[in-house]
Amino acid sequence: MLTLRLYLAQRISAMLMVPFVIVHLIAMIYAIQGGLSAAEILGRTQGSAFWFAFYGLFVVAAAVHGAIGLRVIAAEWLRLARGLDLLMWAAGALFLGLGARAVLAVTL
Repeated sequence: MLTLRLYLAQRISAMLMVPFVIVHLIAMIYAIQGGLSAAEILGRTQGSAFWFAFYGLFVVAAAVHGAIGLRVIAAEWLRLARGLDLLMWAAGALFLGLGARAVLAVTL
């Protein structure tokens, strides 16, 4: 069962991700069209407070959204009743940790 708070958190995280996805896609298309190499892209993102904040917030929104979604899937498809919140928090922590590691690698 999805509570109202979780429902709202997932919808708000989805709304936050829309501009992040659009900007990310535009940046990737620009990089590909410009023929930038991976080294050139990293040269532009490393040390950038903007890209650190941008991708950091993107990761937070995606981790929240994904963890809640995984909770719903586990409840509906696996018929789990117990441990849903633990699964959600563990998945969220995993997603957040992996995403943070990627953001740090690209921006620091």
